[in-house]
Amino acid sequence: MNENIFHNKTAVVTGAGGTLCSAIAIELARLGARVALLGRTMEKLETVAARIRAANGIALPLSVDVTDAAAVEAARQRIAQELGPCALLVNGAGGNRNDAVTTTTEFDPAEIGDAKPENMRGFFNLDPDRLLDVIELNTIGTLIPCQVFGREMAHQGRGAIVNFGSMNSYRPLTKNLAYSLAKAGVVNLTQWLAAYLAPAGIRVNAVAPGFFANDRSRKILLTEDGGLTARGQSVMAHTPMKRLGEAQDLLGAVCWLLDDERAAFVTGITVAVDGGFTSSSGV
Repeated sequence: MNENIFHNKTAVVTGAGGTLCSAIAIELARLGARVALLGRTMEKLETVAARIRAANGIALPLSVDVTDAAAVEAARQRIAQELGPCALLVNGAGGNRNDAVTTTTEFDPAEIGDAKPENMRGFFNLDPDRLLDVIELNTIGTLIPCQVFGREMAHQGRGAIVNFGSMNSYRPLTKNLAYSLAKAGVVNLTQWLAAYLAPAGIRVNAVAPGFFANDRSRKILLTEDGGLTARGQSVMAHTPMKRLGEAQDLLGAVCWLLDDERAAFVTGITVAVDGGFTSSSGV
């Protein structure tokens, strides 16, 4: 790949302090982009910015809540002033909450009984407000940057957006109701925006990572000695490549989708980067 395919372009990466999007931000800088790093934890963003600068790249870390339209607009103004108008947007901010998932994989009569165990949380015990927190972060937290930075792209008559879907976009994984709803919504939003923004010269696509190695997944899928938990064994049974993804595995798909030359006629798609998960029933 041309080492300067994003030269003179400003890229905005939300969720840039995380395992996956920090790697994406570093790669975009390596390929010539001036990168704005958006996230909630400034310490994490500064660490990523330091790595980019150490390699002679340009990075601007900004602590921003992507569900706050006014805060995102303020960030856009500063980015435009210091780096130039946004040409590339990666919407990687998102996540789940422990109190928005069930502790059971199917209905158990105990969840509606008088003696429900204190640590049991079934569908009927989920707090709608906590579900809304997850849905807002993943959907509205994608929509608002698309509005704010997409408007700037529309003024330029060109731009590329990559959103983050998930395996939950295609298959609702057990326990993860709110996250599944949200990530299915992100894929639908991607398709809707692709059609709507095509006349503005803006391409909109998404990636759908499978099970990747990060702090959260390791706690859920791996034991302390490096083995697989019961859920980890189930994931591997449905993953033909028999491993967790690493951040580097996402870079090719994301950079291709952002590239106005190699992906000039590509819009409205979601690329699964999942080790074959969506292709396997596990049977």
